[in-house]
Amino acid sequence: MKPRNIFSVVPKLLSLQLSVGLKMLHGFINYGKAKIKKRHFEGYDHMKNFSLIYFKLTPLCNLRCKMCGQRGDKGYLKGEYAANEAKKIVPLETYKSLVDQLAYKRPVYYLWGGEPFLYPDLCDLVAYIQEKGSFCSVNTNGTLLEKYAERIVRDKWNVIFVSLDAFREVNDEIRGPGSYDRVVKGFEAINREKKRQNSRFPSMGIVTTVTNKNYKDLQDLAIACKDFNIDWHIYNLGTYTNDEIVAKHKEFFKTKLGIESVCLQAYNTGYNNGIDGAELHKTLETIHSTDYGYLSITVPTLNPEKTDEYYHHLDIPVRDHCIVPWTQASINYNGDVCFCADYTEYPIGNIKDQPFKEIYNGERANKFRHAIDECPGSIFPGCIRCYQNMLFGKKLKGY
Repeated sequence: MKPRNIFSVVPKLLSLQLSVGLKMLHGFINYGKAKIKKRHFEGYDHMKNFSLIYFKLTPLCNLRCKMCGQRGDKGYLKGEYAANEAKKIVPLETYKSLVDQLAYKRPVYYLWGGEPFLYPDLCDLVAYIQEKGSFCSVNTNGTLLEKYAERIVRDKWNVIFVSLDAFREVNDEIRGPGSYDRVVKGFEAINREKKRQNSRFPSMGIVTTVTNKNYKDLQDLAIACKDFNIDWHIYNLGTYTNDEIVAKHKEFFKTKLGIESVCLQAYNTGYNNGIDGAELHKTLETIHSTDYGYLSITVPTLNPEKTDEYYHHLDIPVRDHCIVPWTQASINYNGDVCFCADYTEYPIGNIKDQPFKEIYNGERANKFRHAIDECPGSIFPGCIRCYQNMLFGKKLKGY
């Protein structure tokens, strides 16, 4: 069976509730239009194509996942630095003001962290976004779901994505002791509340990041997930880089944008090394051809013979023509507006200081757009395995 891609989520949501599915479809349609539209710069209202917004609510997290770009082996949000950064989080009223400003666009919202449940007003924020008519998804490590299950179901959250990387022993080696069982308890609590409240929401999915620590155990997790009453399982092939790409990228950012790029090094983990592409493809093929009672999705979908190349030839592009600066934005926990969550060192403005539309159409925003548009393939040197580009970039011939 051919692997399903991320767009398979929409029919599933439509089957659960038409209005919710249509909200997500609205965002995907705008993304599709952006791929074929002419790219604009100065003198253009870029809000016309705006479709998706990320809220990175907090730098804090209760886990230390090995491959995490923030708090993993090479992450940059650790210890006292992270604690000090957490004092800068955006208050709920500021987020509400931004949601009001964007209500006419009905963008798709994606809330994450750190761990979003460590943001004190998460539930109130989700409720407000959905009241304003937008689709809202929350990405969590799942270890705190049990505590908030009653309200999550009561408020009919649209979607929850839970990060889980393997069956119990391997998952806990990657994410921390006891993390697997806490996720299971969270799913059980949500499902109990859905039954008690006679609700079909939230729709729930699992996101698994493929590394050399878990790729041989993916099928065991797929089987275990049959008991979780989830709607889909996304296999993220992972964002990886190396010393050469990092150096090239840092030089480009310094020359073109006048900044020192720091985030990319966090993906230079080596957790791609040693992955047997043929074995991984065989495992994914088995998963996609088996009915576990939920959708199995791979990002990116690749031709079988390219799987090994994806992990071991990181300089070869798989997708290009990034559309992120023309369609979306990421709000950092301190209010800084960036296009990409991995390039927080280049904010284009701050929602505490300026209306969002002014920021999105501003001089710094267009400077960033010009910089990426002038790159070969319209992607930065370090974005060659970017997850966002794997989702929405242009698929190259042969992949």
